[in-house]
Amino acid sequence: MAEIRVMRKVLASNDALAASQLEQLDRNSVFGVNIMSGPGAGKTSLVERTIEALGSKYRVYVIEGDIQGSLDAERVAALGVPVTQINTQGACHLDGLMMSSVFPGIDFSQVDLLLIENVGNLVCPAEFTLPVHCNVTIISTPEGSDKPVKYPLMFTKSDIIVINKIDLLPHVDFDAEELSRAVRKLKPDIPVIRMSTKTGEGVDGWISWLEEKLTGRKEGQGRLS
Repeated sequence: MAEIRVMRKVLASNDALAASQLEQLDRNSVFGVNIMSGPGAGKTSLVERTIEALGSKYRVYVIEGDIQGSLDAERVAALGVPVTQINTQGACHLDGLMMSSVFPGIDFSQVDLLLIENVGNLVCPAEFTLPVHCNVTIISTPEGSDKPVKYPLMFTKSDIIVINKIDLLPHVDFDAEELSRAVRKLKPDIPVIRMSTKTGEGVDGWISWLEEKLTGRKEGQGRLS
């Protein structure tokens, strides 16, 4: 029981910190996106595709979360977008405390879209609130279509699901309809977008969804409900 109480206190503290950070984004009309997935599902590729599609219209800032290294941040920097790397040194998630170490160094008056690439994991990132307006979960076709059943919290906390690597469908055992049905048992109205960040197929669906949120925010419609 003591461990459960401590964990609840940690999560409550993180929620409060993330809420105060979200207020900072709101004051500057910045739209925050938390991108989650297991390792190798295509988070960085989705970030790259988003920058390529929207980087000329919106000022994008990226925060990269990895246990160690800066390979993904280097890919983002190569596109000419400002990026901050957070190395968690073993922690399987990003959280508000980690954000507090980088937020003071970001001029949010010069940002429209904040993309946070979380640590590759289908468990921990869903438990820790970040200062964002929407959560995105990516599932790649080689992972299999049973993930919503095995990791329900991740999908329950998400606002949109991306099925990535559809170019591999002829070569893997993956049922997109099965995954969609499982996801909608958890959240009936959640959008599910199929794409290949490698070929570009279906990426426009993600971009349209995100730009609708960005446009709504600029028009003063508030945060994503």
